[in-house]
Amino acid sequence: MGEEDAAAVATPQQFKALGHPMRHRLLFALGQGEATISQLAAALGSNKGNIAHHLKVLTDAGLALPAGTRYYRRAHRALQFQDTAITEVAFSAIAAEIATAEPEPFLILRTLRLNSRHAEQIAASLRDLAEQEDDAGDQPRYGLLLGLYQPGQP
Repeated sequence: MGEEDAAAVATPQQFKALGHPMRHRLLFALGQGEATISQLAAALGSNKGNIAHHLKVLTDAGLALPAGTRYYRRAHRALQFQDTAITEVAFSAIAAEIATAEPEPFLILRTLRLNSRHAEQIAASLRDLAEQEDDAGDQPRYGLLLGLYQPGQP
């Protein structure tokens, strides 16, 4: 199975796999390319046994794949999920990732008043941006957190 654009998180095994922030961090790290357990342990400041355990959980859930004899890679370019508990864990992992970002990350949280046509246009533009191919192998990588949502009513 090759790296697909996006996978809907739907199975109990996938939800369980995404229930730990370290597994999100592993998926972020594998987003930079294939890596060995030793490379991931060094990059994430953990030990090889811990990384191997979490990689096995991700692999068993179909979210990571062996790539050669000692390397691993992500099975999907992106994940789509709607479960609130998983969203909270994902944002916790993202916060840890952003906390170590160099240089200082650019972050803005803002609400806008949009009509439905504008919201659809923005959502389509964000999807296009998220689906761009990563073909500049010699350039630095940047994380990109995209979102458009309508806040719940108080």
